[in-house]
Amino acid sequence: MKKLISVYAGLLALTAWTGHALAQPEYDQVEKGRYLAVVGDCTACHTTDASKPFAGGFRIDTPFGALLGANITPDMETGIGKWTFDDFQRAMSEGIGHGGKRLYGAMPFTAYTKMSREDNQALWAYLQTLQPINHPVESNQLPFPFNIRASLIGWNWINFDKGAFTADPKKSAEWNRGAYLVEGPGHCGTCHTPKNLLGGDKNANFLQGNNLGAWWAPDITNNQHTGIGKWSEEDLVAYLRTGVNRYDIASGPMAEEVEHSSQHWHDADLKAVAVYLKGAAASGSKAPEALKADDGRMVAGKAIYFDRCSACHNPAGTGEANLFPRLADNPLIRAPNATSLINVVLAGSRAGATDSRPTAPAMPSFAWNLDDAQVANVLTYIRNSWGNAAAPVNAADVKDMRNTLRP
Repeated sequence: MKKLISVYAGLLALTAWTGHALAQPEYDQVEKGRYLAVVGDCTACHTTDASKPFAGGFRIDTPFGALLGANITPDMETGIGKWTFDDFQRAMSEGIGHGGKRLYGAMPFTAYTKMSREDNQALWAYLQTLQPINHPVESNQLPFPFNIRASLIGWNWINFDKGAFTADPKKSAEWNRGAYLVEGPGHCGTCHTPKNLLGGDKNANFLQGNNLGAWWAPDITNNQHTGIGKWSEEDLVAYLRTGVNRYDIASGPMAEEVEHSSQHWHDADLKAVAVYLKGAAASGSKAPEALKADDGRMVAGKAIYFDRCSACHNPAGTGEANLFPRLADNPLIRAPNATSLINVVLAGSRAGATDSRPTAPAMPSFAWNLDDAQVANVLTYIRNSWGNAAAPVNAADVKDMRNTLRP
């Protein structure tokens, strides 16, 4: 009897502390929403100042002009404090926010439409627990006529297919979970799928690579030449968890994604994503003919490589495991677009720091002592050596990147 009284008293104390006699289900929903916010890497576009999480202001440069990530804290004046869950559900599933305001595709509702209502309810519950921050953000920085939101009616008609994710009964539960994460909350296609002239996804080329200005989001289909066809499921999980595997080290926007998002995913979810990506069809790109070793660009590039690059990446391009990326027989080196490679050589790079690998390896900038032709030649050599074959890099493209990177 004393034990029962003690338990009852403890429950009363818990009720007094939480204000809810059955607090656990609410807590579980909020925690699920917090996890979904991490899976969706919401902080990437909605946080510019770590002291003001989710208060918006992050600049997104598009081919049509700039957009700023919105304030999604529950602030009544500058955030989503006046929104209802139905407003939020409509924004996620239809791209239409509070008051009927149409959202630009930089907010990836074209992927979020696949999210379940249950997941959106959890995400909404989490957002309601955030500290309200008064931070005015004018998201629409686009020039005329792109700043006219009514134009999005036509954009949506061409580029948007509304509808929640539907599982494929012919596939395993694990494969379907991976498909849901990649196509929905993870919105991988937002970066990795090529765009049409209006900025919409070319769904027929899903995940086959896309230009992001100063970076190239690579082909992540099962293509053996330019994609992740040579990667194992374990390679994919390692890359998403640590930013490093036997082929590559994450850099640029992907390093940020690993640091802020995928390193924190549940093990089962990372495995599901790997199963889905390895089970998906490969892109149709074919391997080109490698340049001959006596090509003038190859001869010049080889000399530069052995002088500036081989100390870290080794003469045979094999790199050093988990420290310096492998260049030999590397699909990402053979990408049809060399934008990221040019960027890394000119500006240098530092991998994201993760909990499992807190010391992020770095590469120095060579912009100060390699001219445009030299950068083009050394990359041409790397892209056509040790089992690689890819189009040569042009000095004009290096010059353009150099100008882009100038402050």
